[in-house]
Amino acid sequence: MKLVFATNNPHKLRELQQLLGDEIQLLSLADIGCNEEVPENQETLEGNAAEKSFFVFEKYGFNCFADDTGLEVDALNGEPGVYSARYAGEARCAEANMAKLLDQLQGKEDRTARFRTVISLIIDGKETQFEGIVEGQILKEKQGDAGFGYDPVFQPDGFSASFAAMDANQKNQISHRGRAVEKLVAYLKNLNKTA
Repeated sequence: MKLVFATNNPHKLRELQQLLGDEIQLLSLADIGCNEEVPENQETLEGNAAEKSFFVFEKYGFNCFADDTGLEVDALNGEPGVYSARYAGEARCAEANMAKLLDQLQGKEDRTARFRTVISLIIDGKETQFEGIVEGQILKEKQGDAGFGYDPVFQPDGFSASFAAMDANQKNQISHRGRAVEKLVAYLKNLNKTA
């Protein structure tokens, strides 16, 4: 089965292909010749994921899925949330985003946060959504150099290391994206059986 993952982020693509195994061949936006900016104009993760997947399906005719992920920090009323990638500006710079986040949390005791991923899957025009959540804390300083985005400052509950200090397999087993993808994979395998 071929599926387009509406991203050009090589980290995400690699992480997901590991989780999906060999049954499903993932194609990136570049693989299908989509070189334009995929719209993300919604106010929610659910809305953004759906907007991206429908855009690819309607314009390129491929079954596909798109995800949107946000870091929701309780002390900041759920910010950066849907604006996680652009928190410190349109440049989407992870370092600047982390610096702004740590700055906003200066002097705040409550550092509880969660990563939330929503996946919108379109098969033959029908949408199904999957959600993955991981609860944790925002560290006071960066730890580790693996992963991407806010991984160096996010420590999942029950662990003593940040996402960026974990190896990819360990992170995939507990990550928000991993949990959402698990639901996606189960759904796709079930679909393959009944097809």
